[in-house]
Amino acid sequence: MAFLINLVRVVYAPLVEPLQAAFSVGPGTIGLVVTLVWTGSALPRIPIGYLLTIIPRHRVVLLSGLMLAGSSLLATFANSILTLALGAFLIGTATSGYFVSANPLISELYTGQVGRMLGIHGTATQLAAVIAAPLVTLSLLVSWRLVFALIAVGALVSTLFLYRIAKRTEFPAASGVDRDFVGAIRAQWRLIFVGVAVFGATSFVWQGVFNFYPSYMETARGFDPGTARNLLTVTFAAGVPAFWISGLLVDRLPTLPYLLGIIGSFIAGVLLLTVANGLLGIVLLSALIGFVIHSMFPAADTFLLSSFPDEHRGGAYATFSGGMMFGQALGSWFVGELVEFGIAYDTVFQGLALALAALVGAVALLGAAGRLPAATGA
Repeated sequence: MAFLINLVRVVYAPLVEPLQAAFSVGPGTIGLVVTLVWTGSALPRIPIGYLLTIIPRHRVVLLSGLMLAGSSLLATFANSILTLALGAFLIGTATSGYFVSANPLISELYTGQVGRMLGIHGTATQLAAVIAAPLVTLSLLVSWRLVFALIAVGALVSTLFLYRIAKRTEFPAASGVDRDFVGAIRAQWRLIFVGVAVFGATSFVWQGVFNFYPSYMETARGFDPGTARNLLTVTFAAGVPAFWISGLLVDRLPTLPYLLGIIGSFIAGVLLLTVANGLLGIVLLSALIGFVIHSMFPAADTFLLSSFPDEHRGGAYATFSGGMMFGQALGSWFVGELVEFGIAYDTVFQGLALALAALVGAVALLGAAGRLPAATGA
């Protein structure tokens, strides 16, 4: 399920150019369609967090799987840019329900090894990101629609299998104690705010970079389309070990310095990418960027899920997740609009990286001064 949920989000990046050609639109319009995927993955998270105070987490996971199958079919048969955009938003909504319910459930099923298990879960999602570009390349031999058709079938089959497994599983009592959604937000709002500000801003930059990575490599660096898509694959492939390794490390290292170090490395990688020359240097930087940014995701989730107590975990995590994803979702639209306005990719990426560096520097200073909210522990 995690594999398919992430595949359907990241597959839009290598489809940017084919979709522009298929619907005769520019990068700004396609950037907005991609943004709708991530907006759909962001906006419902807080309402779904409230839903989790009523419905067990595993049932929301199952509903998300069914919705993913239906929305992928809608994208498969889209005959206009508006239909494609609607399918994109509904696809994002399905992914929203999955992550808001699955991540807390995993943290409660494996309380003694949250980082490790979220790392394994994240590795599955990242394998999908690695496969996305090659899958698009093969599907384009037939049609871009084949991508969404395959995802729809896979989502339906995996949901049926998960249903059978869930019927035989005894779920933890912790999943049933967080019934005060508003109380969770009131109690944990400081930690939620810091998480949204830091991880949301970093994800905003990452969204803008990776969704236009193939286009950037083609238009600004002169690579052919196949090489450009393969460079995106390198970036995603580096994230596979990153999820696993970071999930192990975050259980053992001081969390805030570790997370800020990861984000600082990501900033450095983006800045160096804009001045690097030669295929080898770009390949190495693509791998570096992919490794460090994907190291952040399991570390951030582990930190917050372990910090929120049982009675607040569902509501607090959903609120953080929704806020972070909303900020993240706007990244591709922002970059697409600036590029269509005539600003060079290099300039856009440098500006985003420097703005993120200023934010991270401010957070680091607040942390050193003891002004950041402390984690309470699960």
